[in-house]
Amino acid sequence: MQVTETQSEGLKRGYTIIVPAGDIESRRNARLADLGRTLRIPGFRPGKVPLPVVRQRYGAAVTAEVLEQSVNEATQQLLSDRGLRPATQPRVDVVSPDPGGAGPAKDLEFKVELELLPEIPKPDFSAIHLTRYKAEVAPEAVDRSLAELAKRQGTLVDETDDRGAEPGDLVTVDFTGKIDGEPFEGGHAQDSAIEVGGPGFIPGFTEQMAGLRLGETRTITVTFPEDYPNRELAGKAATFDVTAKKLQRRVIPGVNDELATKLGFDDLAELRETLTRRLRREYDELSRVRLKRDLLDALAAHATFAAPQGMVGAEFDQIWRRFEADRQQGRLDEDDKGKDEETLKAEYRAIADRRVRLGLLLAEIGSANGISVSSEEMSRAMRTEAGRYVGQEQKVMEFFRKNPQAAENLRGPIFEEKVVDYILELAGISEQTVTAEELAKGPDRPTTPAEAGAPQDEAKAAEVEENEA
Repeated sequence: MQVTETQSEGLKRGYTIIVPAGDIESRRNARLADLGRTLRIPGFRPGKVPLPVVRQRYGAAVTAEVLEQSVNEATQQLLSDRGLRPATQPRVDVVSPDPGGAGPAKDLEFKVELELLPEIPKPDFSAIHLTRYKAEVAPEAVDRSLAELAKRQGTLVDETDDRGAEPGDLVTVDFTGKIDGEPFEGGHAQDSAIEVGGPGFIPGFTEQMAGLRLGETRTITVTFPEDYPNRELAGKAATFDVTAKKLQRRVIPGVNDELATKLGFDDLAELRETLTRRLRREYDELSRVRLKRDLLDALAAHATFAAPQGMVGAEFDQIWRRFEADRQQGRLDEDDKGKDEETLKAEYRAIADRRVRLGLLLAEIGSANGISVSSEEMSRAMRTEAGRYVGQEQKVMEFFRKNPQAAENLRGPIFEEKVVDYILELAGISEQTVTAEELAKGPDRPTTPAEAGAPQDEAKAAEVEENEA
């Protein structure tokens, strides 16, 4: 075959490849001969169908098959002969419009365009200096966890006294929302239970319910947030006519042995120890998140090589799709709300570029040091993932068995953590004790979930606490 380089710019390469007609004809005749030995056509003995007959009936299909095979093999030979490491699947465009069909073969000419993986220099891990921040579990933190746990074990009791609702009370109401005096769609509800001063409603709504008495109707005035999911309501002022139908107060049990035994523990001391272990694990996870984030920052400073733009574009598209979904659902970060689209895209493309460079660097480090993910680790990861779907574990495991690519999505995070552990063993790490608040707050810098994982939010922490308790 004849190869001509047509582009060599940065990581981009382009080639024109010509496979001679003689090679195509030789391959095609061999394939037609093989086919003729297996065909059964009326009027001919099995395996004795003449080549012209085979060519007449199957020549076009065989030619297409041979051309596809020739393109694939020539492309692989190009990569092998020149030691090229493509970052993504090479783009192939056939130039010859109809190289042969069922008739005489013609030269096969096609173009190959690709981006190469960059040369990745290995950092000196011993020159990386990090600080592992640690926090001790204070008795006050355990007390707060116990108080929250007791609150969730509280019961609601109907209030019969003629008194106004207080923060923490649950009021069952009917309400009708209006904008400019006219009811709007979705603004009406009956028998809706709302916690006075609680979260989950339009800002300022539940706070204005304080003092509401049974049978009383009150008009509450609020303004929908600018990022409210329903764009027709976002930023608009509204009134709600609220009528109280039931008032309930929350009775919270005492933090004592009785609470502990109700939750399945021998006594309060055992419950405290369980919560202490849970908080210690949380602190350890936060410490790991910060250490990994700092390590990735240090590695990013070394990863100054150019990233393949095809990979960056694919990563950016994935990030932007998630951003668009969050924007439609009103879940934008505060920092993003005031930025124009051009600024946002530039910032997220920079994040995509960083992710790709870090991903390539970690992959290179792992490959150079023989780091891999074992079948046992993959099985454990699949079982852990299946365990998130209570009652459907077998279905999830069956899904993984039938969809290997879905299981492969679990490999990347495991591999990354193993590479990080390897680097941390070689880096210089000092320890510093901080408060739990300082550990949770972390440095004043933006983070991305894919770079360092996310610390447990309050809802997740509460779920863990309740599962263990």
